[in-house]
Amino acid sequence: MTHTYSLTGMTCGNCEANVKSRLLSVADITDVEVSKETKTATLSMSKHIGLSKLQDALGGAGSKYQLNAIEHHEIAEQTKSWLATYKPILLIFGYILGITLLVEYINGSFDLMHWMSHFMAGFFLVFSFFKLLNLKGFAESYAMYDVVAKKWNGWGFIYPFVELVLGIAFLTEFNPFLTNAITFVIMTVSIIGVLQSVLNKRKIKCACLGDVFNLPMSTITIMEDAVMIGMSAVMLLTML
Repeated sequence: MTHTYSLTGMTCGNCEANVKSRLLSVADITDVEVSKETKTATLSMSKHIGLSKLQDALGGAGSKYQLNAIEHHEIAEQTKSWLATYKPILLIFGYILGITLLVEYINGSFDLMHWMSHFMAGFFLVFSFFKLLNLKGFAESYAMYDVVAKKWNGWGFIYPFVELVLGIAFLTEFNPFLTNAITFVIMTVSIIGVLQSVLNKRKIKCACLGDVFNLPMSTITIMEDAVMIGMSAVMLLTML
């Protein structure tokens, strides 16, 4: 994608070269064209980059170089970029949600515990499928942030099979208490590494969908794990 911005503060050729060099240093910027005559900067990028990040590269709000959007609505572009980035996981959640709600509708009544069990079955079965498509690739990505996989690389190779077994257990309603207890522990441990990565603003790939999609680690990953922890906790409490 290419965006053009108004850019003030450039007074000579050195200024143009300086601005171009700074903007090219920003990750995902592939090409930069600047002009002191037209007071513009045209940036080509592999994914949308917020205006504040671009301004930071130029020295921040107090810099003599001031960048402003002129050809696109910043909020609209950020929303479009967010939806494009997370489209795979949003579609998967949508499918699982829709199918499990349809099952409840066909049964004639909505049973929350029954629905959550089916939702978690769908979650684990689908997500384990994507991980198993490239087990080695998943294990390598997972070891970058998971607290257990960091210390023992073998956990990355076992984890997809654990998800598969949990999915089958939820679907067949095998020993609900044990199944939910294991889910609660595993997902709680899993979310620790995710939280650390997001809070430290580490730019690493999320392995939730294996090595198939290039999804960045973000609050979406935290929400994904938190939903599973919450559901398993609710079902455990109803069994006590």
